Amino acid sequence: MSDRNARTRRRGEELIKAIHDAVLEEVVEVGVGRLTMDGIGRRAATPRTTLYRRWSDPIEVLLDALYHQHPVEEPAPGADDLRGDLIRALRLMAEWALSPAGRAVAAILTDPKSAGLMSEALFERVFANRGGTFTRTVLQHYADRGRFPAELLTPVVADIGEALVTKRLIDAGAPPTAEDLAAIVDQAILPAIGFGPRAPQAS
Repeated sequence: MSDRNARTRRRGEELIKAIHDAVLEEVVEVGVGRLTMDGIGRRAATPRTTLYRRWSDPIEVLLDALYHQHPVEEPAPGADDLRGDLIRALRLMAEWALSPAGRAVAAILTDPKSAGLMSEALFERVFANRGGTFTRTVLQHYADRGRFPAELLTPVVADIGEALVTKRLIDAGAPPTAEDLAAIVDQAILPAIGFGPRAPQAS
């Protein structure tokens, strides 16, 4: 199929996804400061005018892509599986970190210029609007239902899981194992909210 046919045949969600995928690839390659509508359009095989019909500038395209590709943890409705929900939230976070959206966020936050341009908007328009960090969604759900004292859910506690998963990704260059995730929950998150640490499982 020629580029021209691809441009004329894609519509709706298919076209939006192609543009979202393109901007995530583009920002990893060139950085936020050099992100342009022309560059996104070329990578998506889409005319620049199509982008301007929906977004005012390339940062808006990027934020929209990150918002729509940021997963949201859905805790057990009955708030009856805190440990399982936390492990699933960390697994979701690890999978996202290795996705195009996760790699794009990492590229933004590890580049001082990009972080300066994007960090506030990223946290306000992507993370906050999608429930915050992965384990915060779970912990807030359980605190709101009285499963542990809400005052124990401090910013530090909310970040423990994500910080340890990120360290594991950096140190090992590979996603954490199921045992790694369980250890983070059992030895760090649960004790921080008043639950005694679980003894490590014998191998």
